[in-house]
Amino acid sequence: MSRMEDVQVEMLEKARELFQLCDKDKKGFITKVDMQRLQSELPLTPEQLETVFDSLEQNNKGYLTPVEFSMGLGKLIGIELCQGAGRTDRSRHEETFESGWSDDLDPADDDEEEKRFCSMMEQLGAAQLFEDPHEIRELWARLRKERPELLSNFEEFLLRVSSYIKEVNHERESMEQALKRKESDHDREVRCLYEEMEQQIKVEREKLVCQEALRHDRSNLLQKELHNKEQELEKILYRQKKLEHQLQSLNSEQLETRVQNERLRHLNENLLKELEKSKWELEAVKEQLQKLQKEAQLEQEQKDR
Repeated sequence: MSRMEDVQVEMLEKARELFQLCDKDKKGFITKVDMQRLQSELPLTPEQLETVFDSLEQNNKGYLTPVEFSMGLGKLIGIELCQGAGRTDRSRHEETFESGWSDDLDPADDDEEEKRFCSMMEQLGAAQLFEDPHEIRELWARLRKERPELLSNFEEFLLRVSSYIKEVNHERESMEQALKRKESDHDREVRCLYEEMEQQIKVEREKLVCQEALRHDRSNLLQKELHNKEQELEKILYRQKKLEHQLQSLNSEQLETRVQNERLRHLNENLLKELEKSKWELEAVKEQLQKLQKEAQLEQEQKDR
């Protein structure tokens, strides 16, 4: 047994070192990714490390706490140690890897231990502080059974934790009361500000009503001016249409005059041509007349001779 206890203590220390190796970020738990850091320490492949992680994880949370890692690894290594020593008959309370704790407690002692645990929690004033004291009870029962020399330290730790939680609760209650007072003062200030704001809003609303009335009067005046301008515009448009009609008439008369001028120009050209022709004929007749006069004069001279 002494040899087994030494081996278990050594394995516990090794498990702690392995857990610290995995938990580089000091999160307090490890995941499958963190588990891969054990490849340099254990002759296992990544797939085998994932299988080990799945076998150690019982609650499907996706991570392992130090206790779950130590107990689960202790179970695995404990079985291998028993097989290596040639032991084939293992009892129900076979010691595990983590500090000699057994996996289960005797069911016959549950009621008595529950009473003692509740009494101890009442004495420490921690009965109502923890929502789920099951893990604390299990740890206390294992310490009382397997490591009684650590039980007083554990109870002192619970006492300190309880005192700290009570102080925190007291501070929280004080802060809640202060917060309520602050909220009351804040509500009062908000109410005062709200009343002032309502008064300001009322004044602003009256100003807006006056401004709206002025704008309404100005709008009516502008509408009248606009109506007058529209009437003037209609008159101007009527005059413009009339002038356009007159312009069209003038354009039509101008076109007709242009046509007549063109006809007169053609007629003038024809008359000029006829005049030139008559002039040419007149010259011919004149020449003929002169010729006849000469002939007549010659005949007259001959007669005179």
